[in-house]
Amino acid sequence: MTMTIDRRLLIKAGTFGLAALSLPGAALAFTSARGFSHGVASGEPSADSVLLWTRFVGDSDTRLTAELSTSPDFAKTVGGGSVTASGARDHIAKITVTGLKPDSWYFYRFVAADGSKSPIGRTRTLPKGETSAFNLGVFSCSNLPFGWFNAYGHAAARKDIDLALHLGDYIYEYGPDVYPTRGQALAGRMVQPDHEMVTLADYRLRYASYRLDPDLQALHQSVPMIAMWDDHEIANDAWKGGAQNHQDATEGDYATRRRIAEQVYREWMPVADLTPADALWSSYQIGNLATIIRTESRLSGRDKPAELAEAFAGGGDLAQALAKFRDETWMAPSRRMLGDDQARWLGEQFKASKASGTRWQVWAQQCVMGSLKLPLETADWVPKDAPQIVRTRSAAGLAASKAGLPFNMDAWDGYPVQREALLKAAQGVDADLVVLSGDSHNGWGFDLAADGKPAGVEFAGHAVTSPGFEAYAPTIPAKDVAGALIRGNPQLKWADTGIRGYMTVNLTQEKATSHWHAMRTIREQSTELAGTESRSVLPGRKTISEPGWSRWSPVSDTADS
Repeated sequence: MTMTIDRRLLIKAGTFGLAALSLPGAALAFTSARGFSHGVASGEPSADSVLLWTRFVGDSDTRLTAELSTSPDFAKTVGGGSVTASGARDHIAKITVTGLKPDSWYFYRFVAADGSKSPIGRTRTLPKGETSAFNLGVFSCSNLPFGWFNAYGHAAARKDIDLALHLGDYIYEYGPDVYPTRGQALAGRMVQPDHEMVTLADYRLRYASYRLDPDLQALHQSVPMIAMWDDHEIANDAWKGGAQNHQDATEGDYATRRRIAEQVYREWMPVADLTPADALWSSYQIGNLATIIRTESRLSGRDKPAELAEAFAGGGDLAQALAKFRDETWMAPSRRMLGDDQARWLGEQFKASKASGTRWQVWAQQCVMGSLKLPLETADWVPKDAPQIVRTRSAAGLAASKAGLPFNMDAWDGYPVQREALLKAAQGVDADLVVLSGDSHNGWGFDLAADGKPAGVEFAGHAVTSPGFEAYAPTIPAKDVAGALIRGNPQLKWADTGIRGYMTVNLTQEKATSHWHAMRTIREQSTELAGTESRSVLPGRKTISEPGWSRWSPVSDTADS
């Protein structure tokens, strides 16, 4: 039996809690609807601390005790503390526990004054000093109505992932019949509220509905997470002054919506609360093996994305208009995805990490960094009866390619001058740079270069559920799409555009390897894999090597299948 998420039940949950909702397929019993409503989570670990999260709904603010133990029976507690689940913060409780041992696994739980206990979570601290190996799980783009979160479930069942990275689009802001349409949405996977989220109550209810998903709860319960939003946690194609999917006339002040979005993200995610003076970016040290550098690319410094429509709007000669757009708008030195302060900090992180003798400089960020132009074959891929928006975007992308322009200005391709500068900063300190990215819904492996010289590699992950390139070429085999993209983009060394799943990135002193895990399906609950593909980079090489091993059988799993 599947669990259908119902608006009335969610509103009741927001008021009274959902203590009886821990097992998939369980009936939604509300007679005891109090207490721990959404499981537990942990995040942002260091060598001696970790942040713990839960939600407890009571009649008033509720004092909880957090407990850590080295055994699941809690025979002996080794840390913890007291924290309040506050109604003013949607009944969320968060506490950072310090004084822990490096490179150690712990079990944790929360206990209320009435003796009720949360589910037991599993978390860990980061290594210190000599470190031989560490395994990351990398996730992004989880649109609940498009399908089941099977990738989360598969990862949660593993015992070899040390840390989860969520690189954005943890939720989506849309109302029904937008993305996905009602026809594409999977039965029983509709989210609430039943309109686009704009207000404080809207954002809270959307997170509450996502966090009822048993596979997402299981992932949070099994491993700590480092997370950062992308755009859909705010609104599509967000930037520091607005968003494509925000209209002041009907949805109010963007600054207010942005503030609400950040507030609710910090309530519902296992991330630290920040003051206005705190930076949104941070780094995490994995012994002498890696520095994970987490940046923020939407709210603190991103300029409005350039739009190819600007080149098409003026009439006249299209080739000349595109050339003008390329030279004056796209290549403008002032265009930033990261603000100057963050970019300066990032360069300092590369330098400090390398100087400390750390093997890998791992930049965990949201948007694809490698450059992508549409291949000419695209003209033959798009069906004549495709939606107008698909045909228009394809035509625009092809015209851009002929002018030497990429097709996605919302990715790093829209900010080429700053991209080049940051890659040069990595080159300048001889960093062993591994960029991890989300956002695009597809799997990519890029060699990154600046001034024609290797600068590092990028492993970009496919979506948990959100559809990818197959939406533009539904009748073309994914291997043919990937082949055309690789032939037309010299930095691109591997791609798949027809899978949903997640990455694991295994770091050792000898190499860094990305494994792209493809789920067999997202249209039914199953943690069966269709296959795994792997690519590696060796220290000092800064380019992707040939696959160490491969067992790949791509499958098509579009929303319409």
